Amino acid sequence: MARYTGSSYKQARRVGFSISETGKELARRPYGPGQHGNDRKGKLSDYGTQLKEKQKVRFMYGVNERQFRKTFDEAAKISGIHGTNFLRLLESRLDNLVYRIGFANTRRGARQLVNHGHVTVNGKKVDIPSYRCKVGDVISLKDDDKNLKVVTEALSKVTKRVEFINYDENKMEATYVRLPERNELNADINEALIVEFYNK
Repeated sequence: MARYTGSSYKQARRVGFSISETGKELARRPYGPGQHGNDRKGKLSDYGTQLKEKQKVRFMYGVNERQFRKTFDEAAKISGIHGTNFLRLLESRLDNLVYRIGFANTRRGARQLVNHGHVTVNGKKVDIPSYRCKVGDVISLKDDDKNLKVVTEALSKVTKRVEFINYDENKMEATYVRLPERNELNADINEALIVEFYNK
């Protein structure tokens, strides 16, 4: 399946959810995209509600359906709450952690940084956005890339970081110190609906 390269604002408006977690996409036009986006007021079925929740999370992390389902199935093999484990696996993706650190303004931008070989994990270059980081991994940029304009601009806009990442400003590197707690992740996601969707 080809990766979606269209407007993320259009995706956000389709599911009525800010996939950048900033709220910008829905600030001006909080309704669906297209000519009749403001006219669709019908009540969703249970299936429609579950599908919408799944699409919200999939769009947010920028994962295609095959990867998304594979991650969901992997989460089922981990002890604990299936939905929470699923979100933790998505948060542990390298592209997501690069975004959480602040090396990029968006997950799409973070994915590009990784794809282009600018990111290192434990001192070794990793150019696979879906690479799953482990607790204790140190994420940084190659020495030659620490002064990239796009990176310095993104870092200058960071006001707060998530607590499961420890960032060293002098070294420009971050340590993935622990798995995130559910209350540290987006409260507007109902992962139980995704579990219901796939378990039908």
